[in-house]
Amino acid sequence: MSKSITRCRWAEGVSLDYIRYHDEEWGVPVHDDQIQFEFLILEGAQAGLSWSTILNKRAGYKKLFADFDPQKVARFTKKRVEKLLLDPAIVRNRLKVESTVSNARAFLKVQEETGSFSDYIWGFVDGKPVQNNFKRDRDVPATSPESDALSKDLKKRGFRFVGSTIIYAHMQATGMVNDHVTGCFRHLPCAKMG
Repeated sequence: MSKSITRCRWAEGVSLDYIRYHDEEWGVPVHDDQIQFEFLILEGAQAGLSWSTILNKRAGYKKLFADFDPQKVARFTKKRVEKLLLDPAIVRNRLKVESTVSNARAFLKVQEETGSFSDYIWGFVDGKPVQNNFKRDRDVPATSPESDALSKDLKKRGFRFVGSTIIYAHMQATGMVNDHVTGCFRHLPCAKMG
């Protein structure tokens, strides 16, 4: 009989998509600008909602937000935003949808200034993942000094829906922080990716 897999508790007993997200994406270092933009959209959309809600709408976001292409999203018009707000494939919150467009414009400015959004954002953790060694899910913080600093800088650059808690979740999702608990089967593999 094979030994069962131990995961972070937040990923247990939920949908297969949720488990797949935990097992294959969460905590894996992301250095691709377009994927960074995707997670900025999704984490901002999650504010006040469950991550499972966003995962269930991820395909809708991909389709309606031009495969997460920031150059295309930055050109969305007010008319396009109004059309998006009618589509149940995404979270139909005006502030969140409008912020995705303005965040795309701010994203492009960061790329123009720094050459790469990924290089910019990874600079807040000195270019390598923060390796945490929490034993229990409840020990994992909601923010960190790094997420505080990054959130503050993003806001200064005109980004919205980028509070420290949202940004810490973004950092966890994109592997800037390895918050898989030490007993999770993904902790060590993600630590080796640093």
